[in-house]
Amino acid sequence: MATSTPSTAYSRDLGEELRKVRESSTDLTGAAFALRLGWDPSKVSTLERGKYCPSEIDLVQYLSMCGKDIDFFEDFKRRFKNAFEEYIVQVSDNLRTLAIAESTARTITSYDAQAIPGLSQTPEYADSLYRMGGYIVEERIPAVVKWRMERQAILNRHDRPACLFYIHEHALRTEVGGARVMEDQYAKLLFGAPRIRIVPASAQLVATSCVLWEYDKAMPIAFTSTDLAKVFVQDPGAIARTRLLFERLAEVALSEEQSRTVLADHVGRPREELHERGPRLA
Repeated sequence: MATSTPSTAYSRDLGEELRKVRESSTDLTGAAFALRLGWDPSKVSTLERGKYCPSEIDLVQYLSMCGKDIDFFEDFKRRFKNAFEEYIVQVSDNLRTLAIAESTARTITSYDAQAIPGLSQTPEYADSLYRMGGYIVEERIPAVVKWRMERQAILNRHDRPACLFYIHEHALRTEVGGARVMEDQYAKLLFGAPRIRIVPASAQLVATSCVLWEYDKAMPIAFTSTDLAKVFVQDPGAIARTRLLFERLAEVALSEEQSRTVLADHVGRPREELHERGPRLA
């Protein structure tokens, strides 16, 4: 029987990838695959759920059974080397680990200082935001926007995560894509988004945008990203500091009812005023 190891967002991603390799390369169930390898059935299950750090021999045996060559093996060996670290850094265009971590969470709490949260963006807002950023080549933007919209499907599930999004006033005041785009974005926040609390500029809070994902059977993950990298953290100290940030946000942010009143004011404001004066909190 394999010894279970606390999983990470990245180890679960790699475990899922191994499962897909097995299913696409063989017609064997996990139990039958384990039998062929001479493993306890739980070992395949634990590995494919990202809860077991495989040895080099384990990977050789697993991938050889799938018909994979030495180059494929070397790539997986390199990637699993750091899969169970408490800090995982990925390039910004690696989207799969983020999607898996997000879609399997029980609760999602986020703070956005500069923009509307991705799970609540309209397609037009997301498109304009990427174009303003300038760090994604233009031909890739439609695909990235499509992926962002597909992520939002988790909010329509019957077992959707409980979400609370803190949004800084600055994100509401920054016009992205023009007045019409902003008007539609405010409407989505008001009528179609999870719980929203607005952080007024008067709170004088200095903090980096971040997300806390919590799970039923896995350790919490704190996440932050820039144009250059995505960072997944499971260090207990970092998780504790993230919780302190959200406790502070709960103290200084407008209530959900007050936040809805502010958003309703933005939705009802004449478009000419939105264009000329920009969104602002009452």
